[in-house]
Amino acid sequence: MTIETPPPTVDAPWGVSLFSNKVKGWIDRLGTAWVEGEITQWGISGGNVYGKLKDVDEDATISFTIWSSVKAKLPADLKQGDRVIALVKPSYWVKGGTLSMQVFEMRHVGLGDLLERLERLRQKLKAEGLFDHKRALPFLPGRIGLITGKDSDAEKDVLRNAQLRWPAVEFRVVHAQVQGDRAAADVISALRTLDADPEVDVIIVARGGGDFQNLLVFSDEALVRAAAACTTPIVSAIGHEADRPLLDEVADLRASTPTDAAKRVVPDVAEELSRVQQARSGMRLRVTQRIGHEVDRLEALRSRPVLANPVSMIDSRADELGRYVSRSRELIELRIERSHRGVTDLTGQLRALSPKRTLERGYAIAQLPDGTALRDASSAPAGTPLLLTVAVGTVSATVDPG
Repeated sequence: MTIETPPPTVDAPWGVSLFSNKVKGWIDRLGTAWVEGEITQWGISGGNVYGKLKDVDEDATISFTIWSSVKAKLPADLKQGDRVIALVKPSYWVKGGTLSMQVFEMRHVGLGDLLERLERLRQKLKAEGLFDHKRALPFLPGRIGLITGKDSDAEKDVLRNAQLRWPAVEFRVVHAQVQGDRAAADVISALRTLDADPEVDVIIVARGGGDFQNLLVFSDEALVRAAAACTTPIVSAIGHEADRPLLDEVADLRASTPTDAAKRVVPDVAEELSRVQQARSGMRLRVTQRIGHEVDRLEALRSRPVLANPVSMIDSRADELGRYVSRSRELIELRIERSHRGVTDLTGQLRALSPKRTLERGYAIAQLPDGTALRDASSAPAGTPLLLTVAVGTVSATVDPG
């Protein structure tokens, strides 16, 4: 026999356990229902799936759980962004006081509306070339602009990690809504404010992740176009590796997390000092090696006999040089002697053939008055004056009649 529990009153209230069990009993009687929606969160833990399903037209979301035994029977390609229909049953957890939907079946309906719209916008912006121009970040920015939620973990992560890496780094932080209806306009205004500041060298847009639905603001077309129009380099640090809003595509650098953004924008002073030290050590080693190499070369050159004792080369050639000098003198004297004998022989021949030599033997040369030599007696009739040249001097004569 079941005893009915009296209704609670101010004087006789129910305990939390009793109330929770009453709620659970009411919810358990609801049974199952087929619902349609879009998966905006899909996480696996311990083989079970924990996610969220959003209405495709209205702003309504439910949480769901898929136990591992059911997951094994579902399509393996289910993922965040898929539009699905699911057979669910409300389940109330008494201990935690939470309501969730237990999934018994889940099927694809088609590409989710959100992903479909995002993909069309992605292709449109890509065709316009908004994703193609990437600017290099400064090595050490003088001042960093930061757009993030006020007092958010993302802000703390960026500031803390940047200051740990380079204590002197400066920030200009502009707080903005990072989710909700005002978020896109807030972030656009912050972007324009920081882009107009000439002291800001790079802008970080940071948010500490979130589910697919919460990150949709960073795929807003106006926000993406405003980021593309900025002249200051932009770093997108919106979500984790699985999340990729359109701001990631147009940004000059995508960081997986705010912490990653700080590490990629600000150099590590300890690492840079280590690199400088390594470079100095490397240069010192190279110079030392070069000097040592040149010293060894000089020692090798100095050890050669010709440099160790330069006179030895002259000494070794002195005897040879003396022989060459003596031989040269002998050859010159021999040549002179031979030439002298030749001259003597030619002189004797010349003297033997000389007319004077003939005159010395008693002969004379008779010349006619015109100076020609008399060769024929008929050329000198009687009375012709002649000039006789003898070995020493000349004699005048007249031809007698014969």
